[in-house]
Amino acid sequence: MNILLVYPKYPDTFWSFKHALKFVSKKAMNPPLGLITVASLLPGEWQKKLIDINVNKLKTKHILWADYVFISAMSTQHNSANEIIKRCNQLKRKIVAGGPLFTEDPQNFPNVDHLVLNEAEITLPQFVNDLKSGSARKLYQTSEFPELTESPLPDYSLLDTSKYATLALQYTRGCPFNCEFCDITALYGHKVRTKSTTQIISELENLYNIGFRGNVFFVDDNFIGNKKVLKADLLPSMINWMHTKNNPFIFITEASINLADDNELMELMTQAGFSNVFVGIETPEEASLAECNKIQNINRDLIQSVKKIQEAGIEVTAGFIVGFDNDSPSVFQKQIDFIQQSGIITAMVGLLNAPKKTRLYRRLKNEGRILSEWSGSNTDYTFNFIPKMNKKDLINGYQRIIQGIYSCKPFYNRVLHFLKHYEPKVKNKTKVPFTDFIAFLKSIVVLGIFDSSRKYYWQIFFWSLFNKPKLFPLAIRYSIYGYHFRRVFKNGMME
Repeated sequence: MNILLVYPKYPDTFWSFKHALKFVSKKAMNPPLGLITVASLLPGEWQKKLIDINVNKLKTKHILWADYVFISAMSTQHNSANEIIKRCNQLKRKIVAGGPLFTEDPQNFPNVDHLVLNEAEITLPQFVNDLKSGSARKLYQTSEFPELTESPLPDYSLLDTSKYATLALQYTRGCPFNCEFCDITALYGHKVRTKSTTQIISELENLYNIGFRGNVFFVDDNFIGNKKVLKADLLPSMINWMHTKNNPFIFITEASINLADDNELMELMTQAGFSNVFVGIETPEEASLAECNKIQNINRDLIQSVKKIQEAGIEVTAGFIVGFDNDSPSVFQKQIDFIQQSGIITAMVGLLNAPKKTRLYRRLKNEGRILSEWSGSNTDYTFNFIPKMNKKDLINGYQRIIQGIYSCKPFYNRVLHFLKHYEPKVKNKTKVPFTDFIAFLKSIVVLGIFDSSRKYYWQIFFWSLFNKPKLFPLAIRYSIYGYHFRRVFKNGMME
């Protein structure tokens, strides 16, 4: 059996980092971890090829080679996924599809031959067995959640890892919280399931043995969902492993804001090599946090919590949302002030939307307020429901936030504020890659000469060089990020 695994293209959003990747000569931020895990679940005797359209072009000869084309996608990739399905249908090749996009709304894909949904550790073996016996069904679903000890080592041999800025692995699935707008618990449950420490060390060994050195993203939706196991087992083992390998990786992950409450956990994470964490802040409006059941963010000084994590040596990247029913007209300025004061440089601000499997979607549908399906993008100035706030005021306020945090002056002020107070604690002994040197030279040309930000670029360039030379590479990196964010929002931005 010849199996072609295809990963659809991402649109140009916050998360794509498309404009920043050009500086480091990379094609994509992260590899398709789900597909290379699926590949390991397929029979070993089957021939497998993988095409990540973010990295390589999907050619007709690739599709014709395959007996089956496997597609996995997230909601934001739906346009590209539909194009792939159409091409496969025209070439009369059978399609197997799974992942969040298809699990969210399987009835939207009548032209897919087999929908293998939910978590592949359960549904994929069922499909493979039926396929071998000639009785494969259209739909495979489950309400069960597998133990992650059943998840195999991802098959990184299918990828050209040099095309990616970051490699990835997964430790947990599930989240103990229940935010109204989030579909994670619907997809993966409330119980936090973990891989064993042995599995994670094996995955790190695998990345090390293929010659990779650099950033590794733990893609968990909440890495600290099971603090007890983290502190007692995984992190101490990672610290020992990193020490014996001379600290080859820098780790990035996602966590809830209560990370700030655990000094021991933050200390262990930095010792293990975690330098950056994404946190869902959402909003400084207490009423809106209560509305969406973001209980972990309520009744705390959010700015102080962010600063505490940063003071521990972990950079904070954060997500923010506007469009809640309880948002006041002042929310837009509050968001700007919060982001500027907290020093969160990479602030992902989006309009509220309601994915189909969320409690928010069910509530809004009962209220007759759902307008359409979610586009999957948080940067396209659309929302799929009728907001309580006037639509024009909401769009204008959102654009005001973008201008207030990503126009040149406020963005570089925020970078300077962060650099003044940040002291990294993660040890990394890997050599500076040549691509970083090229990115530095490109930044001088693109940002220092031709971009409208050049005045601010040179200010941060010389300030960091003379005041905090150890953070000089970070200053350049954030200058490049700012360029990406301005390009993403070029139609709504004022320099």
